[in-house]
Amino acid sequence: ELSVSLLAVIVIVCGLALVAVFLFLFWKLCWVPWRNKAISSHLAILQSEADCSKENMADKLKDTGAISFLEAAVKISHTSPDIPAEVQMSMKDHIMRRTRIQRQTTEPASSTRHISFKRHLPRQMHVSSMDYGMDPPAVAEQPTSIGRIKPELYKQKSVDSEDPKKEAAKTCGKINFTLKYDYENETLTVRILRAFDLPAKDFCGSSDPYVKIYLLPDRKRKFQTRVHRKTLNPTFDESFHFPVPHEELASRKLHLSVFDFDRFSRHDMIGEVILENLFEASDLSRETSIWKDIQYATTESVDLGEIMFSLCYLPTAGRLTLTVIKCRNLKAMDITGYSDPYVKVSLLCDGRRLKKKKTTIKKNTLNPTYNEAIIFDIPPENMDQVSLLISVMDYDRVGHNEIIGVCRVGVNAEGLGRDHWNEMLAYPRKPIAHWHPLVEV
Repeated sequence: ELSVSLLAVIVIVCGLALVAVFLFLFWKLCWVPWRNKAISSHLAILQSEADCSKENMADKLKDTGAISFLEAAVKISHTSPDIPAEVQMSMKDHIMRRTRIQRQTTEPASSTRHISFKRHLPRQMHVSSMDYGMDPPAVAEQPTSIGRIKPELYKQKSVDSEDPKKEAAKTCGKINFTLKYDYENETLTVRILRAFDLPAKDFCGSSDPYVKIYLLPDRKRKFQTRVHRKTLNPTFDESFHFPVPHEELASRKLHLSVFDFDRFSRHDMIGEVILENLFEASDLSRETSIWKDIQYATTESVDLGEIMFSLCYLPTAGRLTLTVIKCRNLKAMDITGYSDPYVKVSLLCDGRRLKKKKTTIKKNTLNPTYNEAIIFDIPPENMDQVSLLISVMDYDRVGHNEIIGVCRVGVNAEGLGRDHWNEMLAYPRKPIAHWHPLVEV
């Protein structure tokens, strides 16, 4: 009986050992490879998600700090694959939150008076209302790395592009003349003495110069010197008399045009001199000698007259007021020797006319007085994108109205038009008035 029980115990122990060996082999062959496969697939998924997030955010983020942070996070996942999934997910959420940081853009509410103005503006002017979507705001250009070529550093100004300015500003010799006013007879005496260092207009290296004299704005009365043959330094010594009242001298201009005589073709213009204020150059009570540079010109300048107006801008109200005060010495457009002038003001933006307004018509005059205000509603943010075109028109009852002359004011205008505009912006709520010469269209 004892041996039988001992044998049974041995059989049971052997059976349990076989079961244990069987279970161990089963776990070794099936469970461990499946677990390793699951873990490796899970890590591969995390790795692919990290790579995708890195690629997407590298496209969206321009900030180098964010990219460096992302690269550091990916490097950790490469070197430490045993980081728990919860830590990697929290890290990924933190990175994604950084990509959602975006600058807030707001647009102030516009007043109802400016709605009609903005309706006429080009689409590219609505910068503040653009939808940026999820793209981050553009940042400043980062410094380039060593060795990268920047073509803009090698750009050179073309010499040809500067030629017109130099040509317009260059002088063509000098001219010497005297002025004297006879108060008793109310006569201005202009004496042309000599010219010096004139340019050669003929093939032989010389010129045949003479001078035309006007007392603007009157072009009907003109005088002309004798022609001096084959010389660049002629001596004229001729006097000319202009009857003019003393009170009109302040508004008159002396215009000298120097020509080269040509027997068989049109006379070539050498240049011109315009003396605007006669009292500044001389007291006119005694004969005064004056030297002036002859400015390059191809055609005689046409004096169309002048216009005086004031500009005033109220930034808080967004209101621009142009007050047309008066004009003087306008060009006669009618056979009667007068004109029927009125002023038309156009609001321009990128070459497009948004609005236009005009004054009343003044009949039979070359020196009209208006004192009329023209108002435009312009938001402050659009003041650097607009300009004003002031046109003096001659009214015609039968045919088309003719343009006497124009002038332009604005940031992109030239000369006095730009200076007048900048002065208005520098002194808001204050009317700034100036005389502007009229030019041809």
